[in-house]
Amino acid sequence: MKTNSLSLSRRAGRFALGAATAAVALLVQASAFAQSANGIGAQVQSMAQEASTTGGNVGSMAMYVAALVCLIGGAWALWQSRQPQNREGGKVAMGLAGLVLCGLFATGGVWIGKSAQTASGGAATVAGTNAMVTFGN
Repeated sequence: MKTNSLSLSRRAGRFALGAATAAVALLVQASAFAQSANGIGAQVQSMAQEASTTGGNVGSMAMYVAALVCLIGGAWALWQSRQPQNREGGKVAMGLAGLVLCGLFATGGVWIGKSAQTASGGAATVAGTNAMVTFGN
């Protein structure tokens, strides 16, 4: 029996990556093509808006995933610090750092919004439409 050069798990991983990429491309294109009745400029604007929205959603998801990882890692480090076979230094500090980072990541969106308000002098707005960015006066 001849074995293939790629294992089944590698093939499944590549297939899943390809399928996810195709799904995201179809979702972005479907929305952009639906709004392209006003010409190519409207289509490009719609695609840029979708990309901006997607980037914000991916950033929020990444912060929540990081918060979950820090929570689990911090709880595990605190639990390990109480085990008799793991009495090395730093486990309690690592656990507390994980819990603090969990809180910072979970509230990341609020911190970003507050920093935008501070940097803009209170003139920052969050909207679903693209606008021209101007610097200075």
